[in-house]
Amino acid sequence: MWYHQATVYQIYPLGLCGAPKENDGVLSHRILRLLDWVDSIAATGADTVLFNPLFESDRHGYDTRNYTQVDCRLGSKEDLQAVCRALHDKGIRVIFDAVLNHVGRGFWAFEDVRQKKWDSAYKDWFRLDFGGNTSYNDGFWYENWEGHEVLVKLNLSNPEVVRHQFDAIRSWVADYDIDGLRLDVAYCLPDWYLKQLRSFTDSLKRDFVLIGETIHGDYKRWMGPDMCHATTNYECYKGLYSSLNSMNLFEIGHSLARQFGPEPWTLYRGFHLLNFLDNHDVTRIASMLQNPQHLPVAYGLLFGMPGVPSLYYGSEWGIEGKKGPGDYDLRPEVEKPIHNQLTDWIAALAKARKGSRALCEGSFKNVVLTNRQIIFEREVPGERVLVAVNADSVPYVAHFDARSGMAVDLITGAPHDFGGGSELPPYSVAFWKTER
Repeated sequence: MWYHQATVYQIYPLGLCGAPKENDGVLSHRILRLLDWVDSIAATGADTVLFNPLFESDRHGYDTRNYTQVDCRLGSKEDLQAVCRALHDKGIRVIFDAVLNHVGRGFWAFEDVRQKKWDSAYKDWFRLDFGGNTSYNDGFWYENWEGHEVLVKLNLSNPEVVRHQFDAIRSWVADYDIDGLRLDVAYCLPDWYLKQLRSFTDSLKRDFVLIGETIHGDYKRWMGPDMCHATTNYECYKGLYSSLNSMNLFEIGHSLARQFGPEPWTLYRGFHLLNFLDNHDVTRIASMLQNPQHLPVAYGLLFGMPGVPSLYYGSEWGIEGKKGPGDYDLRPEVEKPIHNQLTDWIAALAKARKGSRALCEGSFKNVVLTNRQIIFEREVPGERVLVAVNADSVPYVAHFDARSGMAVDLITGAPHDFGGGSELPPYSVAFWKTER
């Protein structure tokens, strides 16, 4: 499906567009600012935009008030339609963030429960105990997400709740022609619910993709032919920066082999996990890496490894930001995109990957692995690419059986001769497509 060849560009709209941290109820057409980003997004090589929450919420978007009303701090339905239309006209697909496990205290049905208590027609939309209470003195207790009382857990066992959510998703497809969903905290969603959701979205649009946010555990608990198409790859997210900071590429090499290698026990061969160096929840990669010269190396690994690469707005030109209270530094307002040498490098990587079926869908096998270098093979019938990385500050000459005498670097277009060893300059990445 199209997702396998995609390069994703993630935007946190409330942050990028400079929305007030608290919902002030004032309509402002901030999201139209993104119309000026469309060409710059395409210039990175990205062909899919992932929008973090867009709909009416109390504060940060993950505390939903209404599934179908665009957050007034961002604009109107017509504004969002204009942005989605501009992206689609540029050949860029659109994925929405779906927050289905919980809502905010300002969610309309929960407001009804707060006002009417046990007389509310929506009391069974949540898991309540009218013999308990909360720190808000609601006069009843409710189940929340991971101890956060501002996030009210929905009762997904109630068919009315599921019907309401699915009706909202249907409207997103009808109104904005979206191409998929990111499922917030998918690890909290029951497998039977995910199966219902997959069956429903399959009926809405061909190749509609579901990407589940998962942080730990076996990703196949939430991913499969009748559940999510993919999940977030937090294991390799950690390995990408940690292996460079510790100068121990064995970490990322072993993680990739465990997930995608040729052995029978490999976990995710054939799946296309969503890979990333940073996102709206973690410290920016430019702030995470100890050596700034490793930044282009990290992106080289991201685009060379199995799975689908994801860029987070601003990081393509090296923006910094450390995780802290409220995560505001991770989700800054940006007036306009910047284009620099790192952006050019990412665009070259994206172009090389897009033009190579082996890099998009190929098998994985480590060929050379040291503390400071890694060379691995991506292969499909008729095409073989060697991804070669030198994270060291000095040149490295690799000696291995290349199964070929010559190759061409898909990034630079330069020919490469394997005879006498393959030299890798300091802090370099190559995608060698070998001759058959």
